Amino acid sequence: MMARVSSAPSSSPDPRERPIGVFDSGVGGLTVLHELLVQLPHEDFLYLGDTARFPYGERSPEQLAQFSAEIAEELLRRRTKLLVVACNSATAAALPSLRRRMLETTLGVDVLGVVRPEASQAVASTRTGRIGLLATPTTVQSGAYEQAVHAIDAHVTLYAVACPGLAAIIQAGEQFDQRAVQAVREACEPLREADVDTVILGCTHYPLIRPMLQRMLGPQVELISSGAALARQVEHALSTRSLGNPRKGEGDYRFLCTGDTQTFTDLGTRFLQMPLGDVERVQLAAVEAVA
Repeated sequence: MMARVSSAPSSSPDPRERPIGVFDSGVGGLTVLHELLVQLPHEDFLYLGDTARFPYGERSPEQLAQFSAEIAEELLRRRTKLLVVACNSATAAALPSLRRRMLETTLGVDVLGVVRPEASQAVASTRTGRIGLLATPTTVQSGAYEQAVHAIDAHVTLYAVACPGLAAIIQAGEQFDQRAVQAVREACEPLREADVDTVILGCTHYPLIRPMLQRMLGPQVELISSGAALARQVEHALSTRSLGNPRKGEGDYRFLCTGDTQTFTDLGTRFLQMPLGDVERVQLAAVEAVA
């Protein structure tokens, strides 16, 4: 069942009827939103793509903490009840500071990211204890996946490969040209040599090249993406806080971006695999991240 596209903000006094805020550096997080729309059809969603500052994958942790704080303030101003960081780089670099900010400056809005659900799913999936990670340089350098994986099982080995520029290639719609094929082949080669049996797709853009990755890694390798696992975590968080929307029918979904709205619409339709409707351009207010 497809959710309804809406352009009207929520004004309901009932917190259960407020939207779930989702954000990413661009349109890659729409692969996560797609799973949320499928798994939580009764909920409303508000998605913000920071396309003016895309890509995040080679930004500093300090920059990502500030960007995430600015986006969170905008989504909270629009009365969201839960925040989902649908960006691996932002989750890896900024999730702890963003959670502290929400505890200190709001009434305790939960913040969920993509790293932990993927790590849990990968550890459950591996048979050999050899897990690969494909991600942006910022995500790899953060060590967030190593920490998450080893917190679950200290005996698992993680082989991380940074893929500079790959998210930008995919976002530009060039994921099937020769440059993309070569970038993917070079990224997969060390994982094949390490004989991993499970690979985490540590960027929300990467599911769009899943068939290419599967071919190059081999059919025996399990590919882990964040959408479905994160959707289950969101559902659990809503249930724990009694924040699930009580409606019986479809929810709405709306879109904000910081860059060109037409470009967002053209790219976003391909990532979401659903109609986008109107996209509103926003100017984010500068705020300081909580240290």
